[in-house]
Amino acid sequence: MSCQSRESALAIVDSLTRARRPRLLLQAARAGLGEYRRECDLRRILRLPVTPPPGHETLRALVALEAGQEDLRQHRLHAAGEPWRPARHVEVMIALMAEARLMVRPVPPAATLMPPPSALPATAAG
Repeated sequence: MSCQSRESALAIVDSLTRARRPRLLLQAARAGLGEYRRECDLRRILRLPVTPPPGHETLRALVALEAGQEDLRQHRLHAAGEPWRPARHVEVMIALMAEARLMVRPVPPAATLMPPPSALPATAAG
């Protein structure tokens, strides 16, 4: 991943961390992460004929979809009369969290990058 695309992914994830969502909604989404199956779940959630590749566009689509769900949650009825469905909001949050994890992989701590002590050259005791 290029530096620019990593920064863009981090900006998206940062905006997610600043968003205020009910604790129960976040707990339910975290609990569902283990059951997330990208190939079938993402296609169904985004209502697409094929599963999109991982990347910024997929993450942006999920961010927009979740923002719409949050708007429905806060206003209960959309102008078109579409009700807020908690299960739909949770599944969108699960996909969003899973896709964000694909975009931003943690960098291992420096300690894990060091060779084991047995691989280091021996030094003379002085």
